[in-house]
Amino acid sequence: MKIKAFPTALFLTLILWSALPAAEKKLSEALAPEQKVIQAVRLEEPVAIDGRLEEKTWKRAGSDGFTQNDPQDGQPASEQTEVWVAYDEKALYVAAHCRDSEPDKITSRLGRRDSQVESDWFYFAVDPYYDKRSGYMFAINPAGSIMDLTLSNDVNNDSSWDGVWESRAAVVDDGWNVEMRIPFNQIRFSKMDEYVWGVNFRRVIQRKNETATFSWSPKNDMAFVSKFARMEGMRGITPGVYVELTPYVTGQAQFRPTEEGNPFETGRKTIGNAGFDLKVGLKSNLTLDASVNPDFGQVEVDPAVVNLSAYETYYEEKRPFFIEGASLFNGFGRGGIYFNANINWPNPNLFYSRRIGREPQGYATQDGYVSMPDRSTILGAAKLTGKLGGWNIGFINALTAREYADVDYFGLRSREEVEPLSYYGVFRIQKDIDNGRHGIGLMATGVARDVDNPTLDGILNKNAFSLAVDGWSFLDAKKNWVVGGWIGGTRIDGSAEDILRVQNSSIHYFQRPDATHVEVDPSATSLSGWGGRFNVGKQNGKVVFISSLGVLSPGFNPNDMGYQSGSSDVINLSVIPGLNYTKPGKIFQQVLVGAGGFANWDFGGNNVGKGAILLAEGMFSNFWYFSTTIFGAAGSLNNRQTRGGPMTWLPAGASASLYLSTDGRKAVVLEGNGSISDSGRDGHSWNAGISFRWKPAPNVSLSVGPGYYAETNETQWVDRFSDSLMTSTFGNRYVFARLEQKIVSAEIRLNWTFTPRLSLQAYVQPFIAVGAYDQFKELARPRKYDYALFGENGSTIGFADGLYTVDPDGEGPAEAFAFGNPDFNMKSLRGTVVFRWEYLPGSLFYLVWTQNRAAYADNGILNLRRDIGDMFTAPGDNIFMIKVSYRWNM
Repeated sequence: MKIKAFPTALFLTLILWSALPAAEKKLSEALAPEQKVIQAVRLEEPVAIDGRLEEKTWKRAGSDGFTQNDPQDGQPASEQTEVWVAYDEKALYVAAHCRDSEPDKITSRLGRRDSQVESDWFYFAVDPYYDKRSGYMFAINPAGSIMDLTLSNDVNNDSSWDGVWESRAAVVDDGWNVEMRIPFNQIRFSKMDEYVWGVNFRRVIQRKNETATFSWSPKNDMAFVSKFARMEGMRGITPGVYVELTPYVTGQAQFRPTEEGNPFETGRKTIGNAGFDLKVGLKSNLTLDASVNPDFGQVEVDPAVVNLSAYETYYEEKRPFFIEGASLFNGFGRGGIYFNANINWPNPNLFYSRRIGREPQGYATQDGYVSMPDRSTILGAAKLTGKLGGWNIGFINALTAREYADVDYFGLRSREEVEPLSYYGVFRIQKDIDNGRHGIGLMATGVARDVDNPTLDGILNKNAFSLAVDGWSFLDAKKNWVVGGWIGGTRIDGSAEDILRVQNSSIHYFQRPDATHVEVDPSATSLSGWGGRFNVGKQNGKVVFISSLGVLSPGFNPNDMGYQSGSSDVINLSVIPGLNYTKPGKIFQQVLVGAGGFANWDFGGNNVGKGAILLAEGMFSNFWYFSTTIFGAAGSLNNRQTRGGPMTWLPAGASASLYLSTDGRKAVVLEGNGSISDSGRDGHSWNAGISFRWKPAPNVSLSVGPGYYAETNETQWVDRFSDSLMTSTFGNRYVFARLEQKIVSAEIRLNWTFTPRLSLQAYVQPFIAVGAYDQFKELARPRKYDYALFGENGSTIGFADGLYTVDPDGEGPAEAFAFGNPDFNMKSLRGTVVFRWEYLPGSLFYLVWTQNRAAYADNGILNLRRDIGDMFTAPGDNIFMIKVSYRWNM
């Protein structure tokens, strides 16, 4: 590789990495105290979970001594909290008496399960494996609202897990009480004669913005589970047998506009379904989840977007089967590393669960009206998670059905395959070593498709595999310095036509005519690549630091089972030191400031990006939160702008952004955000948004957030046209235009919680995006910011009947070419109303209404009054769904 600056930068970075830990001074302002110990006692009488604390078990002296993390880190809590832990053969019992000198000011708000409403809270966290990295956390507020979370990687948490446990809170004369009963079969652990677990307790006093912890560690230490207290005294218990069966039934009615002559659009459709989910605790440490005819539909709609890039849009996973326990898979390559700086890095994920059950990728080749399925049916899925022999294990298998499009041609019906029978699998193992000081792991993914259709054979890979290892190691006793990362490879197999398509796709662009390190192989039937990333960071104390070196070879491609936000063929280096102030001052309650730089190269040694960043986030002394970023990029080559053509030049540019939120304790909370960017000759953009959140009652929250975005892009991609006379750009004309884009949008949310188990949620997103193209031009010289404007220097351009016609040299020998008008005006109104009732623990009743409206008239022209009217009067789809599930614990 002809990379000139890269070895020097890498060498200096490695010297910095090796020198800083040895030269580090003791900068922490306070050290965590010795580990606390709490005793669990065996119950001698039944305990009623009523929040009264009347049993004699709770009359003995409790444990107290909570310490603040906020607002005064390290100071004693302003209010006393006593906690107790007890157990019997089947469950763990936790009680707390949260004293309050002003009990009439206790903040009590209702929220649906796992909704962290602005309220007083009490948390109990437990590490049953005592691995000092993982565990569970249970929370309740004075109104009885609950949260339950899984803990991983010491500091991460995931609220997708819903355990079956009991709790009750009660406000009393001198504060409020908490009681919890957590069955042992809900928290997996290894069987022993005598148990030592990690535990911690946390209390939030909302009106004071105070968070206090039983086993305290300084706020500038990136640690949580590893700082838990020791809980001793439990013996004679077993994890218990856990079998859970959840059958369900669903019904759906779809109403949409009829289309004259289209036999598939009659205006209404009804669908019914039934199936069941099975959860089984295997031995003491593993859990098997299996689904037969699963219901993998999601309740909330995806937001509307306009994507003018060459890369697909990323949507968050919302299906419970996949989000529960996802932290083991999502944490690949991030173990031990709590800070991340993905600056100009495509951030590949080997597992993106929305690939399973995705919209069919094929299309109908026959003429006529077509009815396409909107998703691939998941015939069955199984998931195995837990611990085995000291290893964390996760294994997901899913099988999706062969899907067909129905075609009607003047009454003649036929079917055409649009998605093959497909298998998806992902396997993940990870082991903590020396109480989490070191770790190693592996992830493997596989996709196998039964492709026997000629059309699909040319557009789908038959097989796709990835295999990678990850790990981390803390370099000092206090876990201040850490190194970690991952390395792995991918391989895809398919027909020669399919692999040629992949080589020319946006993740690779092997057809780049000026690239000397890649080339297209039209006869290839497979494609392989490798990648990895190495991080070093200092994460505790006042001085923090993160540096990353990432590499993706030109053939790396995880997108059959994973997701990558940009192209491969990249070497990325970033270095960001920072200062973390956690001691309150006159202006800031706390603040983190960082500054650094990045640089990118391709495997041909071309510098394709470099710049610097300044960032700050924190909280003012009035408890307003802020975040700001200033970014500057030097002029550099761009090997992606021509979408497989020669390199271009991007001028230097700069951008700045700001986010601000007022005190969340108030009845009215305002959030504002804005950004501005300037790319010199290449254009500019700005956006602004404000969100108004109103809490008129303890159980009601309404938020309204309008936003506006405006962009001028002088070199927006349009198309490519072959012309052998255009030798300067390798026989092609790469056409661009100036794009004036405006987006007006809003998000409106209503949360109305009647009880902790009964709630109503509504979400509405009006969205208008308008784009007008003009000043069409072509790239004149590669590697330069040099474009020839059509209509000048003898060239002509005209518009008629929806087509632009260009003659690039007038009377010259070059042939004219034409392209459609790319202007657009997208008006969308999407909304969902969800009524949710947990009528028994884990048993749910859903009633859902979803509406989608869209219109596309008046391209290129924004007229708010007209466009808003069109949006609300456009024909739309209305979908009503009912779902009932019953959780049966055996």
